[in-house]
Amino acid sequence: MAITATSGQQGHTLIDWRPEDPQFWADKGKSIATRNLWISIPNLLLAFSVWMVWSVVVAKLPAIGFEYSTGQLFWLAALPGLSGATLRIFYSFMIPIFGGRKWTTLSSLSLLLPALGIGFAVQNPETPYAMFLALALMCGFGGGNFASSMANIAYFYPKATKGNALALNAGLGNLGVSVMQFVVPMVITAGVFGAIGGAPVTLSDGSQLWIQNAGFVWVPFILVSAIAAWFGMNDIADAKASLADQLSILKRFHNWVMCILYTGTFGSFIGYSAGFPLLMKTQFPDVNVLSYAFLGPLVGALSRAATGWVSDKFGGGRVTFWVFLGMIVAVWGVLQFLPSGDYAGNFWGFFACFMALFFLTGVGNASTFQMIPSIMKKEIPRLMPNGNPADIQRTTERESAAIIAFTSAIAAYGAFFIPKAYGTSIGMTGQPHGALWGFLIFYILCVVITWIFYSRKNAPVSC
Repeated sequence: MAITATSGQQGHTLIDWRPEDPQFWADKGKSIATRNLWISIPNLLLAFSVWMVWSVVVAKLPAIGFEYSTGQLFWLAALPGLSGATLRIFYSFMIPIFGGRKWTTLSSLSLLLPALGIGFAVQNPETPYAMFLALALMCGFGGGNFASSMANIAYFYPKATKGNALALNAGLGNLGVSVMQFVVPMVITAGVFGAIGGAPVTLSDGSQLWIQNAGFVWVPFILVSAIAAWFGMNDIADAKASLADQLSILKRFHNWVMCILYTGTFGSFIGYSAGFPLLMKTQFPDVNVLSYAFLGPLVGALSRAATGWVSDKFGGGRVTFWVFLGMIVAVWGVLQFLPSGDYAGNFWGFFACFMALFFLTGVGNASTFQMIPSIMKKEIPRLMPNGNPADIQRTTERESAAIIAFTSAIAAYGAFFIPKAYGTSIGMTGQPHGALWGFLIFYILCVVITWIFYSRKNAPVSC
């Protein structure tokens, strides 16, 4: 197909893309960016659903005859975080190499492997633990998708609205955790796929469970979303870059600083989401945890989607500073309501403090991502004092997108370390308190870093 001056487009590839040009943005840029965003969101939501599905499945495995220790169950809950975070490092660099449309389609289709695998594996009581470990690792495909999705959307929007666009993509994508924790407990109690879905397991109380539906339920939605991405999304010609060009971010000091801060916000969100159901089950065994588990990720995802504008208006650095202060208070509150010694704990106090914690992680997720383009818009001109404006703009866009993706990769290790920290603390002391005190100390470090570099008066890069 020939390139035309009127469309600036060749097939699905945008040859002429100038989001910072107000006239271009008003005429057609905004509508194209919006279409790509709203196709990206359901693909990312499904990625999060598959990534975190083990957080619910592990709570039901003992009921259907898989007799694993608490430590083994926490490993299954934690491994998707480990693989997802590691894959994000590689996915961070995929958009400029393959293009957003192609990579979104391929990465979404990859979710079929763990979704189908879980559906078949849980139906066989002879399935070895090693197979479950492998499937847990494959769920990390969903975690990897976030890095490429955010890098892709970052290319479509001008700086003035980038924070809100990224908050919508990430926030509504993060909603997949809550959707999964709400949907899976329902579909595993009904034979929604009939005979083709397999037989249920009958429990001692006479009820039946179709645990396989925790995997199978996502298959049709994955197929529809991948098809929508292939036919409805775009690649951006100017977004092309070699791996060597993108690896320049590893030399950027603020890339590594933002990795720490985003680990404090998103790492906390995804780690708490992965470990919340099993933590509640171990600490408050009389509570039907799956009735409440979805609320934490729901609050965190919605607060991220709804508060992107706050950072655009008041500055990401200032918002992030106050978020970490609030998280310190919230974790301290959780510690006060956990069972300890002769104190049986208070579930509702524990739950309320965790809801505050989830809300704050959502706000912080939006604010830290808003900070990155703002930081690079100041840093790149300083690093390229003799560069022409066009080259500076392209470098700023490319490095901002790459840092957004890379920081999300590092932060995603929270999905491994938080559940594993719970398991280790419980294994060593019988309580999760040690893990939570560790998280609180880390948030204090994040407050200090944010204040020194970004939020204080005369900060090196005020934002």
